Amino acid sequence: MRRLLLAALLLPAAALAHDYPTVARADYVLGCMAANGNTRLALERCACSIDAIAEQLPYDSYEAADTALRMQAGNLGERGAEFRDVPQVRAVIEALRRAQAEATLRCFP
Repeated sequence: MRRLLLAALLLPAAALAHDYPTVARADYVLGCMAANGNTRLALERCACSIDAIAEQLPYDSYEAADTALRMQAGNLGERGAEFRDVPQVRAVIEALRRAQAEATLRCFP
């Protein structure tokens, strides 16, 4: 009984460790749905995907990788180099890509 109570008390803290803001989740799902046909099935799979990513990657890392990817895609020329050539940026992008690959395997059978 004591273990169950302890687990119940610790679960919310663990769940909040990777809690993503609703807006970030909605933004991901909308983009994912647009890329996958805007169907009900796409909604379910995309919602599953962001949940799977959130289980694997803290929000701060997700946000950093998402920002870097957006900046890389923004055609910033030399200013974009700071989002391409920094080892820490490459590492956080790779972590996101690994989480996305796992999410794809889990949610898009």
